[in-house]
Amino acid sequence: MPTDIPAAVAARQTAGVRQAYRTCRQVARTHYENFPVASFLLPRWQRDPVAAIYAFARRADDIADEGNDSAESRLRRLDDMGAALRAIEEGETPDDPIYLALADSIRRHALPTGLFHDLLSAFRQDVSKTRYANFGELMDYCRRSANPVGRLLLHLNRQADARKLARSDAICSALQLVNFLQDIDQDYRENGRIYLPQDDMQRFAVDEDTLRERRNCFELKELLRFQIQRASRLLGAGSRLGMDVGGRFGLELRAIVLGGARVLEKLHAREDVFERPRLDRRERLGILFSAFWQGFSRR
Repeated sequence: MPTDIPAAVAARQTAGVRQAYRTCRQVARTHYENFPVASFLLPRWQRDPVAAIYAFARRADDIADEGNDSAESRLRRLDDMGAALRAIEEGETPDDPIYLALADSIRRHALPTGLFHDLLSAFRQDVSKTRYANFGELMDYCRRSANPVGRLLLHLNRQADARKLARSDAICSALQLVNFLQDIDQDYRENGRIYLPQDDMQRFAVDEDTLRERRNCFELKELLRFQIQRASRLLGAGSRLGMDVGGRFGLELRAIVLGGARVLEKLHAREDVFERPRLDRRERLGILFSAFWQGFSRR
């Protein structure tokens, strides 16, 4: 009889991990994103770890942005997430569905935990830093807030060589810039943040009053077109990655890049720069078809 106990414990643990992944998938499904997250485009075995990565990042993002907590409370909760990561590194598993799924993914797929710590450092910065002097400062933030996700996906697929990592960084930084450009009003009004470089604002004669008063003026439109061009160049620099990796992961990457490019087009064309563009069902289907076609053309 005692020999059955370890098997029973293992079965309960396995059931707990499955439930934890279901929780992470639910997090991914209930948050709107312009880009697919843990979607059917990925092989089934990748969807759970991708959902765990997303759920971890989503929790940290919500701590930094949502609710009425003080800065001290937000930083303390982010530090708690860092402590949970260190516990996972030491072989423990914190009693929380997201950490349970994350621990399983990290151990099963040898994911580097330093990239999760990079994400947390960016969200801590969101709590305390609301202005960026220049584009270099902004790119340093992107290096920690967005690039780790792409790098984790490459590690998950065992394709983390130097060229692919560089292209992934370009895509992820571009997508982060896209998010900044589509959320200008929300970031400013809800969190007092401006992700437009201060030196560029001065160059284009745009001040904070322009954002506060929602002036849909020529100067702001020119500033945003300049930022859109930057993001577009970065996205183009990484766009070959979806061809490099191939398979269903490559298909998802191509869809993400095409989706980012489409959002940039809508940002450039919008009349009201404070309006947040969204991709409708028809556009998403068109992006999916184009992603399939790119892969077919390569073959």
